Order: sequence, then C-alpha cells, then structure tokens
Amino acid sequence: MSLDFEFIHEEGLNTDKAVLLFHGMTGSPYEMKKYGQFLHGLGYDVYCNCLPGHGDKVEEIYTVTYQDWIDYACSKFKELKSKYKEVYLSGLCLGAVLAIAVAEKYPDEISGIVALSTTLFLDGWRLPWYKVLIPIGLSTIERFYYTYPECEPHGIKNERTRAVVKKLLEKSEVGMSDFPMTCIFELLKLSRYVRNKNRLSNVTTPILFIHSEEDDLTSPKSAKVIYEGISSSDKDMIILYDSYHMVLYDNEKDFVFNTAGEFFNSHSKIKECVPC
Repeated sequence: MSLDFEFIHEEGLNTDKAVLLFHGMTGSPYEMKKYGQFLHGLGYDVYCNCLPGHGDKVEEIYTVTYQDWIDYACSKFKELKSKYKEVYLSGLCLGAVLAIAVAEKYPDEISGIVALSTTLFLDGWRLPWYKVLIPIGLSTIERFYYTYPECEPHGIKNERTRAVVKKLLEKSEVGMSDFPMTCIFELLKLSRYVRNKNRLSNVTTPILFIHSEEDDLTSPKSAKVIYEGISSSDKDMIILYDSYHMVLYDNEKDFVFNTAGEFFNSHSKIKECVPC
C-alpha cells in the first residue's frame, strides 16, 4: 500500500506553484496529508513521497544512508522545478532538515521553506536518562540490531489525538512503531552535514521555523542553530507553547496550517485564484 500522494489541480486550473513536503523520521506521507490538503485548497499543487528506507519495505531502513535522503530530496525538488515557476518546501522533523539540505544546494531556486520541528539534536524532554549512551551504541555494530521504542506521548500533547495515532502505529499503518538505531545514526550524520557553517551560510531562501517549546523529541535548539547560521534576510521563528513534536496534529495545528499558508502566499508572485 503506497502512502505517497499528489494533490494536483485539474487541467486548466493548474497554478504554476507547488509545495514539496518531506515527512519525519520513521514516519510516512500520511502524517503530512491533512497539511497537504490544506495547502492544495490555497491553490498549490502538493507532492509528498516516502523517503528512502520508509514505506512498504521497512527492512530497507537498515541500508539507507543520509546521502540517499539528500539525493532523493534534491531529485524531487529538481523534478518539480522543471515544471513549476515557484516551488516551496516544507518538512517535519527529519523532513525539515532535508528541506534545509536542499536549500544549501539550491538557495536561489526555492521560493520559500516552512521548517516544522526541525530535528538536529535528540535532546527532547521525553528521551530517557541513558540517551547519553546512544553515541556509544551508534559507533558499534549494535546499531544494526537495536531499535529505540516509540513511546508515550508519541509527540502529541492532545490526549484524544494521541490515542488515535497510537492505534494506527500499533497496526503499522502510518509509520514505524520503533526508531531503528541505524536510522538515528544517519539522522545525526545528516545533522552534522547540514549544520556545517559553510553550507548553512549558503542558504538565502526565505524561511519560517515553527517549533514547540515542549517538543518531546528535539528542543528548539535545533531550529535556533539553523536560524542563526543561515544568510537569509527573510527569516522568522515561531515558538509554540501548547504542542509537542507532531505540530501538524496537536493543539495548535490550525495555527500551524494557517501560518504556513500565509507564509507561502506572502512570498508568491502568482496571485491568480483557483476555484474550489
């Protein structure tokens, strides 16, 4: 079962502007779908695909590298750039980091980025005390055999939504129920790659960061490191105070959707209306 999606306007109603979405670590396009539908309603064609190592063949996560993620993200961007005048990026968690990686390579070609819960460091409040030992495990062959279990609160402060997501994860319908250590290993390598000062300084793309003060997986430090390192003159950061990591599904989701939409609209030079 493919969880990829494309929300494209009908013939004659195409807009010449698109948003490319990147989902989070061990997640799937499912977690971006409502967000994508919202942006489509604003007049954007929207695309989201499973990142390498995600999707039906979960065993592939043990062979994927951070460079595979970067190459995939860049190829998807270039594909859309060949078809649309304006291409925007938005990602959650790992997806936000990938959006930055693309901007480091193509800073003048991206119309804007909304980075959600940017994850450079695993320093959130729900991680156990022994998280300091994770680097030791990552440096050994044990990373191919150990998985870090997904656990409460599943990145969601809203208890009702959390219960729904928990059931879906148990059925493996929307993503992996555990974090393979190899995946964490590659995420941290991607983090080091992206936050290289020379690469970060290349980024001039307009960008909006949205991050929760109480993010249970990664603190606002991740977003702040990127914010302070890029050369973009048009940049902003919004801190949420009633959400955890999964900001697209938590208590402030409507605010996140609307703020992202306003950001894209404010940077678009294509103002034609798309009929509902």
